Order: sequence, then C-alpha cells, then structure tokens
Amino acid sequence: MRFALAGCLALLPLAALSQTATDSFDVRITIAEECEITSTQTLDFGNAGVLSTNVDATAVLQVTCTNSTPYDIALDAGDGSGATVSDRLMTSAASDTITYRLYSDSGRTSIWGETSGTDTQGATGNGSAQSYTIYGRVPVQTTPAAGDFTDTVGVTVTY
Repeated sequence: MRFALAGCLALLPLAALSQTATDSFDVRITIAEECEITSTQTLDFGNAGVLSTNVDATAVLQVTCTNSTPYDIALDAGDGSGATVSDRLMTSAASDTITYRLYSDSGRTSIWGETSGTDTQGATGNGSAQSYTIYGRVPVQTTPAAGDFTDTVGVTVTY
C-alpha cells in the first residue's frame, strides 16, 4: 500500500503543493512646470524685386508647456547690427540691409517684441503643443543691391 500512496502523490498537480506571497509597490512621478519650444519655421519672404510694395509672409512657432503653466513668448531684435524689435534688419554678404517687421496679429498692427506684458505673446499651457503664427512684413523701402538677405531672431519662453 505504501507504494500505491506514493504513486498517487506523484500524480497530484504541483500547484496544490505551492504557496504564494504578495506585496505591492508605489509608483510616482513629479511634474514640474516646464515649457519647450517644440518647433520653429523659417520666415521666408521669397523672391522680390524692387521693394515698392509690402512683402508679407508667415511662419509658425509651437510651444509646449505643462498644463496650467502661464508663459510668455518673446522675439528679440535679431542679429542685424542696429536692429530694434520695431525695425529688424536682414543683412547680405555685402553688408546691405533690408528692414522687416514681425507682428503678432494678421492685420500687422502689433509688433512682436521682447518686453513682457507689452509686446510679447502670453498664454497658459495645456500640456500639448500650442501654435503661434508670426506675421512678417518687408515694408516699402529703398531697394538695396541684389543678393540674399538673412537674419536670425531669438525666441525666449519665460514661465
């Protein structure tokens, strides 16, 4: 009979003899207020001849900030020597310049600058990318010699 009992125990599922232990662990993250400049586009005025009419163009800037984070977007005067936020300057290899302006509205009446609460764009983050259109204009002016004109404008997001 002993042999028969040992044979029966060998046929029992292993789980019937197993035991378990359980525990848990915490999961955590702390989200800090933060903003990122998600993307920028080149503001390209294209090809122009004599600057006898305004030349307009737009570009899109995207900012992502944590939900409920207030922020302000500033655009500096650019790299053009002597430029201001109201009269930015693109420069050619021959050091000729073309004046241009950046606006925060499609009517091109509000200069987009770098003085918080005065000429910047403020908003509150929603956790997703938020898009802003930069409205550019090359106003009527004396036309310089032909060439390629460029500038680099700094973007600062303060939060």
